[in-house]
Amino acid sequence: MSSRREILDLLRENARYTTEDIARLTDYSESEVAEIIDEFEEAGIIRGYQAVVDWNAVENDEERVRATVELNVTLDRETSYDDISDRIAKFPEVTSLRLVSGDYDFDLEVEGDSMREVSHFISDKIAPIPEITQTVTHYIMESYKEQGMEFDDHDDDDRLSVSP
Repeated sequence: MSSRREILDLLRENARYTTEDIARLTDYSESEVAEIIDEFEEAGIIRGYQAVVDWNAVENDEERVRATVELNVTLDRETSYDDISDRIAKFPEVTSLRLVSGDYDFDLEVEGDSMREVSHFISDKIAPIPEITQTVTHYIMESYKEQGMEFDDHDDDDRLSVSP
């Protein structure tokens, strides 16, 4: 018997699967699949559907600059991680925000039209938040895999070639 989780896995694999496709791949009927997806959407389990874009394949004048930013914070008695995340998540430049374990507290992903725009956003909007004690920005130069989708049309790295 299929589990409801299998429907979520299939939608993550390909959000364009129809209820007919999912029914064929599971033990559910088409109407059961539609009902389960509706329940997931109403409960906020499914928050939306997105295309996975290979930005390297987009014309250079349309490419967005993306960066991952490590954030360290210091909490006080009145401020929680949720309070800080509420302030950061409201910015449209922020595409992902996660509380993480390890050497820093938050993993932030941002997008902008240029490195300058991203840099100014971090220095003018994120760094001044009182609880943030450090930011480390890493610009994404190349993506090989996004949301489980591998991009295999990249040029070979010349550094790995052996000269005759």
